[in-house]
Amino acid sequence: MSDYDPSNIFGKILRGEIPSEKLLDTEDALVIMDVMPQSKGHCLVIPKAPSRNLLDAKDATLEKVMPLVARLARATKEAFAADGVTICQYNEAPAGQTVFHLHFHVIPRYEGVELVRHAGGMADPALLKEQADRIRQALA
Repeated sequence: MSDYDPSNIFGKILRGEIPSEKLLDTEDALVIMDVMPQSKGHCLVIPKAPSRNLLDAKDATLEKVMPLVARLARATKEAFAADGVTICQYNEAPAGQTVFHLHFHVIPRYEGVELVRHAGGMADPALLKEQADRIRQALA
């Protein structure tokens, strides 16, 4: 964990230094909407325990977070009548990781609809709130 830098954007979000559209805030993780969604309902599960990625995460962290990832996948599929759900998690820059704090993408998928490029721009906050409300309702 020596390479973990707490100044990453998810570290700042976890500390409340940067706002986010929160879906759930548990003892072990924060679930937020992705501000650069690839699909309607794209959200993130961010463990609160500091780790750069899966390669240095503690097993205890993963044991607590993975059920939340699955719960969120079910909720997003239901909330948006998605045809499927992609779960993505990247480890180091060559694998596509751009934020070096362990996180899981939960991306609802729709038959015949391609994903938008992730760095394609920030979504309208009102749209993210509307989608978050739908996911929160499915989680309830």
